[in-house]
Amino acid sequence: MAGFSFVCALLLCAAAVHSKPTLRKERVIHDPELARQAHEDNKSYQYDHEAFLGKDEAKTFDQLSPEESKDRLSKIVDRIDSNTDGYISTAELKTWIKRVQKRYVYENVAKVWTDYDLNKDNKISWDEYKQATYGYYLANPEEFEDATDQFSFKKMLPRDERRFQTADLNGDLAADREEFTAFLHPEEFEHMKDIVVLETLEDIDKNGDGHVDEDEYIADMFAHEDGGPEPDWVKTEREQFSDFRDLNKDGKMDTDEIRHWIMPQDYDHAQAEARHLVYESDQDKDQMLTKDEILENWNMFVGSQATNYGEDLTRNHDEL
Repeated sequence: MAGFSFVCALLLCAAAVHSKPTLRKERVIHDPELARQAHEDNKSYQYDHEAFLGKDEAKTFDQLSPEESKDRLSKIVDRIDSNTDGYISTAELKTWIKRVQKRYVYENVAKVWTDYDLNKDNKISWDEYKQATYGYYLANPEEFEDATDQFSFKKMLPRDERRFQTADLNGDLAADREEFTAFLHPEEFEHMKDIVVLETLEDIDKNGDGHVDEDEYIADMFAHEDGGPEPDWVKTEREQFSDFRDLNKDGKMDTDEIRHWIMPQDYDHAQAEARHLVYESDQDKDQMLTKDEILENWNMFVGSQATNYGEDLTRNHDEL
């Protein structure tokens, strides 16, 4: 979005201000890393490995000997078996896959935590976040005399505070790691979904009528600056708006229709992958997997040097 580039440049000019979590380039929310794609028929299982391990960890396994890969896989199976009954159900496998695919979220929070936890009490208060993010602007308003700059900061600060309060489930105005994760990555938490929808509406609804019409929908992704004809992909997006976005055919999207657009519910990637792994490895067809069944089909779950499609590692990774 054009606005995104402007705000990023603005924030980079203020050294004390961190990049904003409330802006996003991509509207439609997908499972992290796990995109819908066909499973390959040539037994190269790379999609399965990345779904089961995560992309980076899959590369790590590609450098191991088959024996080392199977040994690590055995330990992973023990962790997946949450009820310790000796069987891996589709539900347990789905939970594991979702956890793996969201690992990047928690790693991101870990990287920035010390930037915001100014008093080192292992919580981040709203005042700490506001100071770390907006302190330079609040202390030096004269450097942001441009009306557009002022508008951007004045709009983002209360929006961040509203999001922070929603993430702060116990209402103590201090976020623990889980609450701060919900604040920085609201799309990953059910209780934050309404905020994601509201922020999307506020970003796109330029006339302030509480809806997104077709022109606003297009303007969010295409700046018609030269006055020439619209590209074919824009025409396709207009058709998408009419056919699939505007569900009640009133010429605009309300919050329910925006939710349906940015949070599609028609396909559960983790569920589909879990079912696939169980189906391919369930030798006795009891719809559950034992550790032996998984280790028998180990090369579907994890790679090794023997699979011959790994990449050279540039850094070491901890074991899952």
